[in-house]
Amino acid sequence: MIRFLSLLLALLAPIAAVADVLPSGGNNVRVELIAESAAPAPGKPVTLAIVLTPKPGWHTYWSNPGEAGFAPKATWTGASAGPLRYPVPVTLLVSGLMNYVYEAPATLLVDVTGATGPVSVKLNYLVCTTEICVPESAEASVALHPGDGAPDPAVAARFAAARAALPVPHAGAHYALDKGRFALGVPVADPAGVTAAYFFPAADGAVDYSSPQVVSVAGKLLRIETKADPKAHGSIDGVLRIERGGKAEGFALSASPGTVPAAGAAGKRDGTATVFATALLLAIAGGVILNIMPCVFPILSLKALSLAKGGSSPADARRDALAYAAGVIVVCTGLGALILGLRAAGTQVGWAFQLQDPRVIAGLLLLTTAIALNLAGLFELGNFGGGQSLASKPGAAGSFWTGALAAFVATPCTGPFMAGALGAALVLPPAAGLLVFAGLGLGLALPFIAIGFIPALRRRLPKPGAWMATFRSILSIPMFLTALALAWVLGRQAGVAGMTLGIGGAMLIGLALWWYGSRQRAFATGWPPLLAAAIAAVAAVALVVPETSTATTVDAPAGLAAAKFSEPALAALTAAHTPAFVYFTADWCLTCKVNERGAIASSDVAAAFKRGGVKTLVGDWTNGDPVLGRFIEAHNRAGVPLYLFYHRDGRVEVLPQVLTVATLTGLAV
Repeated sequence: MIRFLSLLLALLAPIAAVADVLPSGGNNVRVELIAESAAPAPGKPVTLAIVLTPKPGWHTYWSNPGEAGFAPKATWTGASAGPLRYPVPVTLLVSGLMNYVYEAPATLLVDVTGATGPVSVKLNYLVCTTEICVPESAEASVALHPGDGAPDPAVAARFAAARAALPVPHAGAHYALDKGRFALGVPVADPAGVTAAYFFPAADGAVDYSSPQVVSVAGKLLRIETKADPKAHGSIDGVLRIERGGKAEGFALSASPGTVPAAGAAGKRDGTATVFATALLLAIAGGVILNIMPCVFPILSLKALSLAKGGSSPADARRDALAYAAGVIVVCTGLGALILGLRAAGTQVGWAFQLQDPRVIAGLLLLTTAIALNLAGLFELGNFGGGQSLASKPGAAGSFWTGALAAFVATPCTGPFMAGALGAALVLPPAAGLLVFAGLGLGLALPFIAIGFIPALRRRLPKPGAWMATFRSILSIPMFLTALALAWVLGRQAGVAGMTLGIGGAMLIGLALWWYGSRQRAFATGWPPLLAAAIAAVAAVALVVPETSTATTVDAPAGLAAAKFSEPALAALTAAHTPAFVYFTADWCLTCKVNERGAIASSDVAAAFKRGGVKTLVGDWTNGDPVLGRFIEAHNRAGVPLYLFYHRDGRVEVLPQVLTVATLTGLAV
């Protein structure tokens, strides 16, 4: 009733005042309709943007306008449209009435299907100042025609910015009602670092709009308390807007009734420290596990076996261990600093972000090919470094660069414990975040540190002998397999042409190293042809470009009938109370592929999901989709894999990184 009366009074303002503020023949809001692709694929959706640009001093309204106003209403011609998706609003208190508005240009996104020609929209909306409101309408259209669905590069930046302004789905929120008070608890990383927050309910019947919202910290929860609406019950949807580090973030919540702890100063003091300590321990454990990955294990093994050859004093062993650890930690910390710096600049990146560039994959292909050929005995590196090979090169310098190499080639891997640790590192204070990345490096270096500092472990290493040459050749096998996997990833990212360039560069490097090895065996010198081949191979890598994909299908086990992930698709499933298994993967993620070829591909899982009506959505982060990046970050993860299960009752469960058939079948009940 309050909203109705206030709106009625606004609309009954003097007509002369309306004439004063309306431009001749124009509105107070400019309305544009833009298509992400002018040539949508037949039967496939295309995203349109409605851009509302109010005049200075005027504002438009969110989907829930608050205590006054009304939301935009769209009528479409030429296509079937889904729901409007709104950016995060701001508050505007006018004469004691709370409004949820946009005082700056706002872009509403909508997916339409069935467009075979021009699509038009008639938009009815309310535009207001702090003194007067004017109902307006506008029509806009965009020319569409059937095609391949390729995005228009000219508008790519505008759509990326619009998606970045949308609230990110966030799980785990609960609310409690007590003596007329509404308390919302939302798990966020570093809640003590939040400088401001506000909860926008999606509909009436949740909170008293004009009552102030008190923000506090309760352990790991951000706590919002205000006066409750007497009708509050069931799940309450809305958007949480927070500010920290000078940046605003928005999270779409579906809060279920539950327990919300009381606010406490201890949470503010100890929350960050607890998150940091947990993340550091998980990072160290995750780094230790990385040593068994096929691209790291050969390097670690050779470096360890170099100590078995004898002749190294305990002091030398400790020196090599510390130098190796320094190389690993420097690379891991450097990658962490680069990630944090790029994120501070507004770029959506996570762990292994560099692998989203096919040129990096091609470069790794050349590197692993060279390492594999070295392990196989095709050539040695003596003339370049004074040692027999990279892994057995003597001295602290050799150990340092071996550790750096091990850390770099380990970046495609995300093992158990790592996702939560690195996700926390991205939202902790920068110094604490860098220490978590350094902890990952420490974990990766721990096995060699133990060998270097514990004489009993060194004594247990096999005695030197001719078998070491054979073992070294055997270690080339996992490196060759790694190179093969990288070639496959390159083909997925850059198509057949990119994969051909990468394999051609690897062949060129192989031929040059064969020539160089033959010269070594003949005790000859000279390496200019090797340098020329390396330059040519690097030039081939530089020519690799990502392949633009417009595919709407996903690479998933056939039994799951999986669909491509999108936030509207997920919202439709949750609104229909349909259970959903949602997972995020990348072609360069080893853990992802193990799960997909194992538990996820199980026929038992497919049968259980079919019986339980479970739908599957797959997000492919191979090429670094920023929309997926924001969604992954919202669940406190720095990269893939991420596995989520949405229950019928709205609960969201974050699954472990290593999946089992029993875990998945147990969900479909």
